[in-house]
Amino acid sequence: MPETILVVDDETAITDLIEVYLKNEGYCVQKTITAADALRICERMPISLALLDVMLPDLDGFSLCQKIRARYLFPIIMLTAKSEETDKITGLTLGADDYITKPFHPLELVARVKTQLRRYTRYNTGTPPTSPDLYDCDGLVVDHAAHTCTLYGKTLQLTPIEFEILWYLCTHKGTVVSSEELFEAVWGEKYLDSNNTVMTHIARLREKMGEPPRKPKFIRTVWGVGYTIA
Repeated sequence: MPETILVVDDETAITDLIEVYLKNEGYCVQKTITAADALRICERMPISLALLDVMLPDLDGFSLCQKIRARYLFPIIMLTAKSEETDKITGLTLGADDYITKPFHPLELVARVKTQLRRYTRYNTGTPPTSPDLYDCDGLVVDHAAHTCTLYGKTLQLTPIEFEILWYLCTHKGTVVSSEELFEAVWGEKYLDSNNTVMTHIARLREKMGEPPRKPKFIRTVWGVGYTIA
């Protein structure tokens, strides 16, 4: 069954263009111009990935992202006409997995969609790892084969990217991983200076783990170097 992409944007010319390119790749597309309708679509059918514009007539895309993430783990890519770093950080903090700034090349968007879907598929099917597949330390259990994570017996609801960040740190326990290395390993893209994507996702991981920002027990910051896990 083809994967279904939800496209939410009040500019019909953009949604029509995206639809053409995604359908050429074999995806099903659900289009809407409002956040309310987007939420109804999510309830009505399984969605594989969502593309959300920031500026919507009834609710901003950030709020819609937050509402979707509260119930679903499928990847979310934000579409924004704004290039300010704060807007990108806001989307990532609220649960988005990636962002694309308008105007964008449709082929770049398709490539981003494919990357996120591959990551999500691996997360849900459990691609066998090449390293030991279980990390267990002081109440934190990360099972790569099952793609599950528990903390003190409670399951953490992690997105695929959050899981991959945590797993990468686990497989490099005892070493400090730079933001550049972490970004290129997880996102598979070249790291650019002033990229706050890793920092934002680390903060979200710590929040889900209930870790105090100043004295985290598991994911620790080595200032000026990177991150390490206990």
